[in-house]
This record gives sequence, structure tokens and C-alpha cells, in this order.
Amino acid sequence: MAEESWYYCLKHHAVEPYEACKAIDRLGPYASVAEAEQALERVAQRNEQWDEEDRREDVP
Repeated sequence: MAEESWYYCLKHHAVEPYEACKAIDRLGPYASVAEAEQALERVAQRNEQWDEEDRREDVP
């Protein structure tokens, strides 16, 4: 699977193949370049979702 995986590099702000940057500098794996290109948007959406869940838990 690694050969067909794509990653979003946080250091270079670019989509890269498996063989590129270190794991600590990237998000993924993603099944396609298009999915990897949307990595930051997905992170933002998930963070907002988790923040909303935390707000609901804090309500007495």
C-alpha cells in the first residue's frame, strides 16, 4: 500500500509520495493525490467537530 499512498507534507505544504519527507512532517496516508490535497481542510473540520463535542460536554 505504501507505493500507492500519498501524504501532505507540513514542512513543504505539498503532496508527496511515501518516499518523501519523514513521517513527523506529514499527514496521511491518503489513497489519492486529491485526498492528500484536502488534508488541512479535513484537519480543520475534525478539530471543529471535536471542539463542539467538548463544548457540549462542558454544558451543565
